[in-house]
Amino acid sequence: MLRAVLSKCRLGISRTSPSFKSGSTADCRSGGTDRTNLNVHIAIVAPSNCRPLDVTGPLDVFVEATRQSAGRASYDVEVIAEQPGPITCLSGLQILPNRTIHDADEPIDTLLVAGAAHLVIDRPNPSLVTWLKRRTATVRRYGSVCTGAFLLGAAGLLDGRRVTTHWQRGPALAAAFPKAVVEPDCIFVRDGPLFSSAGVSAGIDLALALVEEDHGRALALAVARWLVVYLKRAGGQSQFSVQLAAQMAARSPVEKVQEWIRDHLTAELSVADLARHAGMSERNFSRKFRSDAGVTPAAYVEATRLDAARVLLEDTNLPLQQIAAACGFAGADALRRACLRRLGVTAQDYRLHFRSSSESGGWRNAG
Repeated sequence: MLRAVLSKCRLGISRTSPSFKSGSTADCRSGGTDRTNLNVHIAIVAPSNCRPLDVTGPLDVFVEATRQSAGRASYDVEVIAEQPGPITCLSGLQILPNRTIHDADEPIDTLLVAGAAHLVIDRPNPSLVTWLKRRTATVRRYGSVCTGAFLLGAAGLLDGRRVTTHWQRGPALAAAFPKAVVEPDCIFVRDGPLFSSAGVSAGIDLALALVEEDHGRALALAVARWLVVYLKRAGGQSQFSVQLAAQMAARSPVEKVQEWIRDHLTAELSVADLARHAGMSERNFSRKFRSDAGVTPAAYVEATRLDAARVLLEDTNLPLQQIAAACGFAGADALRRACLRRLGVTAQDYRLHFRSSSESGGWRNAG
């Protein structure tokens, strides 16, 4: 049961699963490991100053899986804190945990660790590290959301394992735990009993993967559709990070050129042409552009053209050659190469995963 005390900005979570009347059901026995009618106990460790979505995103997936399955799947979710009392999140929201790491142990099937910004630089709570070492040895599987991977690393649980985290924190994770194999562009990674996800909202992707493992694709897809997200995103984190970083450029000649690029995708967009629009020398423009936007002019041009192409791939049935011409690519092959290089998928696969049509039931990725 979920209860929100808005006046105190608190979110309380009861371990007692709600009794749902399901309006739509899915067969949870097709594919995956059949755990029909088994009660799966999920524990989410929430450090202080965590992001709420690291906790509530996966929690909502498990709650919705219970509802969509019409009783065939049963997830019992609890939140565990380091100390007694409310957990204050980065946003100021407070989560009322079910128990703490100092309480008597109870059986756990799946243990997840939420992220928090301070985990990247601060020494973790030794009691929490010891608790993680002990409890992960007794669970079926364990994992992390976002920077929660740093806590698993401190407990020695990443050594020799493939792992991911927020794209911006990948280098720091690799430096802090050199025995780990960091996959910085993955949305989520599984290595044996270890599951790890990229930043924040990727915890939803991770939870959907766990539901699919337990009860098959049909149930996981039903949950994804209800939450208005994709069951599996095409490509990796780079499809989100490059353009977002470029948007941070200050209002300057560089930003004016960025706007000009977006409005003239079919024009000749060489560095020489862009430098002329900026009123700068090519060398100075290239240096300034990279400093402000975080990418080279050529990379920004390709990413912007690809953004426009993605819209056409999602919303139209135009052939690739026509989309390529409309977005400034030299041809369909150039568009295909850009998709593979930047999104990690073919243009055709991207269209199949992300297209908006009546065949998809009217649901699209909310972000």
